[in-house]
Amino acid sequence: MTWLNETIKAQRAVLAARLEAPMAVLAELCARSWRDRDRLDEVLRAALADMPVCRLLYAIDTNGRQVSSNVGRDAIDRGKYGQNLSRRPYLSNAIPYKGFLLSDVYLNTPPDRRSCVTAVQAVANGPSMLGFVAADFYLRDLPQLERRATSGQSAWRQIKGDPAIRANLFQQQRAKSAMDERLDDVIAIMDELICDRGVFHGKLHFSSSRATLWLTDDPFRYRVHVLDEIIDPSICLAYPSRPYAEQTVVSPPRVRPVLERFKLLRNADENIYLRSGSLNVINGMVGLTFSCDGSHYMPVEEFLAKDDSFWFGSLSR
Repeated sequence: MTWLNETIKAQRAVLAARLEAPMAVLAELCARSWRDRDRLDEVLRAALADMPVCRLLYAIDTNGRQVSSNVGRDAIDRGKYGQNLSRRPYLSNAIPYKGFLLSDVYLNTPPDRRSCVTAVQAVANGPSMLGFVAADFYLRDLPQLERRATSGQSAWRQIKGDPAIRANLFQQQRAKSAMDERLDDVIAIMDELICDRGVFHGKLHFSSSRATLWLTDDPFRYRVHVLDEIIDPSICLAYPSRPYAEQTVVSPPRVRPVLERFKLLRNADENIYLRSGSLNVINGMVGLTFSCDGSHYMPVEEFLAKDDSFWFGSLSR
C-alpha cells in the first residue's frame, strides 16, 4: 500500500469514528418518525446541531427514493422529496443494510462539483428495514482531514506518457540544445544554488534550455531562468547564501552526482534521451522525463545506483 493510500485510509478512519455514533442515534430517532414527513424533517433539522460541519441531511427508502426534504443549515428544500437517489455513488456501489457506511470521496452534482463524502446509516424498526439516513459533508469543511501526511512518496514510479510520441520515437533524433553546449556550467551553478543558496527543488529543461527553481525561503513561488541567466555565475548574487536546510534528506555531496547523471542520460542515446530532470533535496526524489514522454520518479540513492542498462534496457527498441 502506498503512502497516499495509507494516508487516505487513516483519514477516513478518523472521520468514520467521529460520525458513527451520532449517525446511529439519528437513525433511531428517524425510525420513530419515518411515516411522518414533517416530523422527519424536524428530527433531521435538530440533528444538525450535533453535526456542525454537515452540509445536508436527508432520508431515503430502500428503493433509493427520498422520503424527507433536503435539510440544510440555512434552509429546508421540500422540493427534493421523492427524488430518485439510487444512482448516487454511495447507494449504487455499496449499501449498508446494517450499520454505518462512509462513502468514497466523490464530486457532488452541479453547479457545485465539490469533493464530498456521505455518511449513510441504516434505519430499521425492529427486524424491518425502513431505509437510510444520509449526511453530506464537503471535504473543505472537515478540519480533521487537514492532518498532514507524515511520510511522502519514497519508491520508484514509472508513468507512461503520450502513446503518439512513443510510437514515433525512432523517427526522431535528439537535437542539441543551447543548454547541452553549456551543460558543465549549468551543473556547477545548479550545484551551488542547491547546496549554498537555498534552492531545495531544481528542474532542468534541457530541450528548451531553462531552469525552474523553488526556494526554502519562498516555497510557494517558483523562479524560471533562461539559459543566459542560469550559466551566469552572477545569478548566485540574486540568491543570498543560506545554510543547507535541516529537513533535507539528500546530503550536499550527493547533489553534483545527480546532476552529472542527468547529463549522462541526456547524451547517452540519440533516440532515447532525457528531456528534463528535477531534484528535490527535501523529499529526496528525482524526477525524469524522457523523449518517449515516459516519466520516472525515484529516491536519489536508487537513482544513483542504476546503471545505463536499467534506463536503456527498459526503454529499448
